[in-house]
Amino acid sequence: MLTDKIAFREPTIQLSHGAGGKASRRLIEGLLAPYFNMKDLNDAAYVQADQAKIAFTADSFVVNPLRFPGGSIGELAINGTVNDIAMSGAKPLAIVSTLIIEAGTETEILEAEIKAMQEAAEEANVAIVGGDTKVVEHQKADKLFITTAGIGLVDPRVNLSAGRVQKEDKIILSGPIGDHGITILFARGELDLEADIKSDTRAVWPFVAKLIDAAAPGLKWMRDPTRGGMATALNELARDAKVAIVLEEEAIQVRPEVRGACEILGLDPMHIANEGQFIAVVSKEYADDALKAIRQVPGGEQAAIIGEVHESDRHIVLSRSSYGGTRAIDMLVGDPLPRIC
Repeated sequence: MLTDKIAFREPTIQLSHGAGGKASRRLIEGLLAPYFNMKDLNDAAYVQADQAKIAFTADSFVVNPLRFPGGSIGELAINGTVNDIAMSGAKPLAIVSTLIIEAGTETEILEAEIKAMQEAAEEANVAIVGGDTKVVEHQKADKLFITTAGIGLVDPRVNLSAGRVQKEDKIILSGPIGDHGITILFARGELDLEADIKSDTRAVWPFVAKLIDAAAPGLKWMRDPTRGGMATALNELARDAKVAIVLEEEAIQVRPEVRGACEILGLDPMHIANEGQFIAVVSKEYADDALKAIRQVPGGEQAAIIGEVHESDRHIVLSRSSYGGTRAIDMLVGDPLPRIC
């Protein structure tokens, strides 16, 4: 019976279940996946249409505050959708969007976000082709929620799967981590701290396109580390691929302002959300070419090889310092910064 496969028995849904960490995984694998008969849990699904392979994704954005240094919910909605498609090895083509607007929201706020969406779509070379609009009662939607769905055309040279990841593959990170999550935290004004930090939100397809051109045969897996950060993305990979991942801590770029804020707040940058970076696993034979290709795109200059895949019975992520010490990087139960994307 289907109900025998339902492992999620927690009595209520908490914020942690939507935060991208262990609690989210329990909800998805224990309740959603069995009912929907989902086997591959990725940010985008593949659909075969005659001779073309389509990547299809959906996302929702509930950011607080709506606008923050470096971006806004409208820009984030487009970039986040485009990036989920790009992580499947597909060129983004079109997006539909639903707006859930709180009654009483100022028109200028809504117009600013519509404009942000249009500009982000234009920058990403993707069309917004339709959608829906709903208005809910005052104090029921925190001014504006945005839901999107997007499609893209999968590059036939790409074959992405955690099952292809193996010993000696290299882990490539496209740039500094933690910018978005820390920006949102400061933008809320809840801390008596100041820092010159802005969100990294951007479309990553230009980097992925170059990466595919340079290293498609060796490209095995990609993920944009949004909710739960890099730690969650890599722990999911380690578990799904049944490998261990060893990171070189010195190779992971973290801006001094982000690192300082994390130290003050007791946070680990590896658990902080990003909205304009991605992780790629590439075979060692193609790693140098892949890194060079990403660095050639403006904004990719700080891309780096940050670690390697190891065979192990322990499917974990380890971070090795320059002093030789090693620590395990686990997934959090929930995101330390809720409602950031």
